[in-house]
Amino acid sequence: MNPNGFERDVVVVGGCGHVGLPLGLALADAGLSVVLYDIAALTVERVAAGEMPFVEPGTEEILRRVIGDRLTVTTDPAAVSSAEYVVVVIGTPVDEHLNPDPMVVSVAVEELADHLVDGQVMVLRSTVFPGTTAVVEKILAHLGRRIEVAFCPERIAEGRAIEELRELPQIVASRTEDGYRRTEALFAHLTERTVRVSPEEAELAKLFTNSWRYLKFAIANQFFMIANDFGVDYERVRSAVRYEYPRAADLPGAGFAAGPCLLKDTMQLAAFNNNNFVLGHSAMLVNEGLPLYIVSKLEERFPLAEMTVGILGMAFKAGSDDTRSSLSYKLKRILKFRARHVVCHDPYVTTDPELSALEDVVKQADLLIVGAPHAQYAALETEVPLVDVTGSGGRSVAL
Repeated sequence: MNPNGFERDVVVVGGCGHVGLPLGLALADAGLSVVLYDIAALTVERVAAGEMPFVEPGTEEILRRVIGDRLTVTTDPAAVSSAEYVVVVIGTPVDEHLNPDPMVVSVAVEELADHLVDGQVMVLRSTVFPGTTAVVEKILAHLGRRIEVAFCPERIAEGRAIEELRELPQIVASRTEDGYRRTEALFAHLTERTVRVSPEEAELAKLFTNSWRYLKFAIANQFFMIANDFGVDYERVRSAVRYEYPRAADLPGAGFAAGPCLLKDTMQLAAFNNNNFVLGHSAMLVNEGLPLYIVSKLEERFPLAEMTVGILGMAFKAGSDDTRSSLSYKLKRILKFRARHVVCHDPYVTTDPELSALEDVVKQADLLIVGAPHAQYAALETEVPLVDVTGSGGRSVAL
């Protein structure tokens, strides 16, 4: 029983996903009583058995330490009523036309209505369409629930979730002093540093952050294409301009800018601003166009239609098993039309039955392309041409 009379401290709605599970683990490891509620039954079973459903450094040890003690996991929505803090972590998708669904979080809150009780604090953690926090507040008021609402956008990067939950300041937004105070008390178990803003400021802060990263990757990829078309290695140029020159220190390397957040949130921001986001749409054209650029350049140099092409790394980023929105799969689709045959490998991805062993890919391929620059590929020795636009391992990236 927690100090305010609830059976548990925290329930994480969507608690077995890439955002909710690390948060739940970190809070349980800090001594709180946490329940993870998720509708994905098979994933819930894995977590309940002490098995991480995805790769995230540092989480397996914590899960084994807290499961069945300070951490429980369930598919029963009734668990929502047991906790003081209801942390909502639900994906906010865009459709095939890149239009966001601005109501997904508020609909989820309505579906939980029968399990919400007075005195709780609802913490919205998902990236949301601006104005969603206000909509949720109206829903709860209409239901007659006396529940504080806060918006605290997640800020972690996959692969560094536990580390960053404990190190990064938390953005905290609420309408009331009690909402601020109680939400800050929750996150004080992870970090003492918080930044108070309004809900609308916090909603834009999250979208601005992801859009800014997406724009930075786009300029790097555009620079790569310009340099490559001029016969110059972009990575050598980047290394030169960044050397002891702080104003260029954050210039990224080239590579696939993908995953479940950056493009989606850039398009959410565009939709919110009546599709008046020229830089965002331009960034999408550059980043989403990189796979086709690579294939088109390869066609100029090689008889691609007669070749077997191997793709190394199918996750959306290095060191991850997450294939959501991975541009390696877009590259694969293009190559299946342009090349004779395509074979793929990834050391982390276990959900794709079409993947082959690394030695088989290297043996079969007439040409290799690095999709996700996993560390395992940095020292790969091969006699066939290898294309790596990231320049990892010091290899030439000219196409």
